[in-house]
Amino acid sequence: MPAAPCQSFIETLLGEADVVVGGSRPWDIAVHDPRFYKRVVAGGSMGLGESYMDGWWDSPALDQTFERVLSAGLRDRLKVSPAMLIDVLAARLANLPYELPGLRPFLARFRSHEAVAETHYETGNDFYENILCDRMIYSCGFWETATNFADAGVAKLDLACRKLGLRPGQRILDIGCGWGAFAKYAAETYGVSVVGVTISEEQRKLGVERCAGLPVDLRRMDYRDLGAERFGRFDHVTSFAMFEHVGRDNFEAYFHIAREHLADGGLFLLETMGENVSGTVCNPWFQKYIFQGPTSVFPSIREIAAATEGRFVMEDWHNFGADYAPTLRAWHANLAAHRDQIVERHGERFYRMWVFYLLSGAGAFASRGFQMWQVVFAKRGVAGGYRRDRADIATSASPALAA
Repeated sequence: MPAAPCQSFIETLLGEADVVVGGSRPWDIAVHDPRFYKRVVAGGSMGLGESYMDGWWDSPALDQTFERVLSAGLRDRLKVSPAMLIDVLAARLANLPYELPGLRPFLARFRSHEAVAETHYETGNDFYENILCDRMIYSCGFWETATNFADAGVAKLDLACRKLGLRPGQRILDIGCGWGAFAKYAAETYGVSVVGVTISEEQRKLGVERCAGLPVDLRRMDYRDLGAERFGRFDHVTSFAMFEHVGRDNFEAYFHIAREHLADGGLFLLETMGENVSGTVCNPWFQKYIFQGPTSVFPSIREIAAATEGRFVMEDWHNFGADYAPTLRAWHANLAAHRDQIVERHGERFYRMWVFYLLSGAGAFASRGFQMWQVVFAKRGVAGGYRRDRADIATSASPALAA
């Protein structure tokens, strides 16, 4: 498509979301390079994100731009280019089942480990210390009872602890523990011991330092290797912002492993981002620059339900996806506050990549296109019913919040 028709097509499409090229409102965009139009038509989401990284366009309020675009249903209106189809095909071919014998599962495990551990999550602890809260929580905050960013992180951790009914002396397995934020909080506040597993050595090292003196054991380990360790069963199992990396063909294996490590009377709390529609392929730009793993997807309710059928009873499903918008905006504010330091070390394009990631994500969650779920499972159901009143959980003062 020549440049002029491309420009007309994009401007007409944006107009349906009340976004004007060259407009003066915060959500309007400014195009600095006319090649932007053809690049977006040819590359879809990849062209949109990479052209932003290259400085070809801007918006004073990028989150508002995306909230309008996604609320208007424009997500799937761009032409699908051959390059995008190749990306999608490659992702599907790499999404190999955990159970297959021989080379294929080894290759799938190797690629997912390398893609995650050596790229996005190994950018450097100092970078994440600049953008996250002091507790190093790299997942959604809970803003219902919070008045600031730090409190939203504590409230989310405490929400999970109360849903599990943690008691002193219990043992917890945290799959995808990151820097040990949940492990540290649960051990300090509720007197439990925690084994956490992560494939990021950078995160594990800092987590060990942060949890020093607590009954917390953080290990570098793929969750699929848990069966080789003799941990025994745990009173409860948790997993925060990790399930998105598992891949559809591994959903059942993941839940099987969680079930095998859970005591018969225990609870499994899964926290994951989610899609409204089953079978959705991860946004190619997001997969390349953020997830950087071939199997990463946001699951749907139906996909989680199918993978847990016969393994768990779902006791509680809590959606607080709208809270991810202020969380991402808070991360962006911290990013912007350290702009000069980040650009000096990583370059302008890296910085703009993170701006695009955080603010486009904020717009997506604000539009309710993406969800954030905490799901509580039991092996055979809680005797007498799972009767934790979510309103009481959200408003009661925990020891940490009352301090």
